[in-house]
Amino acid sequence: MSSHKVHRRNSKRNNTKHTVGEKARQVLENINANSPIIQLFQTYATELDDKHDRYERVIKISRDITIESKRIIFLLHHAGTEIEEKKEHIFAEANLRLTQLLQKFKMIAYELKNLDHYLYLRAYSNGLQEYIEAVYFYEYQRNAALPTNDETITDLQLCCPIVEILLGLGDFTGEMMRKCINNLGSGNIDDCFKTCNFVRNIFMGFLGLNLSGQSLISRKFYTLKQSLAKMEVVCYNIKVRGSEVPKHMLASVVTSTPDENSDEDEGYY
Repeated sequence: MSSHKVHRRNSKRNNTKHTVGEKARQVLENINANSPIIQLFQTYATELDDKHDRYERVIKISRDITIESKRIIFLLHHAGTEIEEKKEHIFAEANLRLTQLLQKFKMIAYELKNLDHYLYLRAYSNGLQEYIEAVYFYEYQRNAALPTNDETITDLQLCCPIVEILLGLGDFTGEMMRKCINNLGSGNIDDCFKTCNFVRNIFMGFLGLNLSGQSLISRKFYTLKQSLAKMEVVCYNIKVRGSEVPKHMLASVVTSTPDENSDEDEGYY
């Protein structure tokens, strides 16, 4: 292609851009700012900007909730000590920090006042699930039981669908698996079986759910199944090899046992 033709084509493009720009400028100059259509679109633009700004603020608050919930879970993993005073101190601190997290949820509730919470659910979903996981882990460590759904979300002042609770419950079982292995490492054999049986009951509850169309819960259920399998391996090795391996070495034996079907599960690291 000759340079003359290339130059002519580029010139045509430049002229087109210039023409479009001129037309757009003329249209803008001739727009009637008092037109009902223009005012309507300006209202829509303001509402969308307000929604996007609010969405980002909720995401930031949810991120703070997620981080603090993970820290509380990490703190609670240290409650496996046999020193009662230390355990009570850990539980008191965890309870205080969980209570303080409710202020974060109130901030989200204030942002969503008189609005449809479902429009912003994805913005605070991660924080909500992590908080539920932390509450469940605290209640199990403290009382060997889980609170009811109403007891869990009564002070949140936010929309909390049952799906979010199930997702938080699924993550909670991952922490239970870690607790089981930590108990083994500290020689607390009885708690290994108690923890495993508790998670097995949760697994049986999930088996009764219809998970069709619920891809998120299906993935959590698969993670739950893996966590339970690892815990059952721990209990199996305690039963079979507990008499031949010292308690302080059981943890290394179990964790070194290859598990062909296991992948890393979700949770706190």
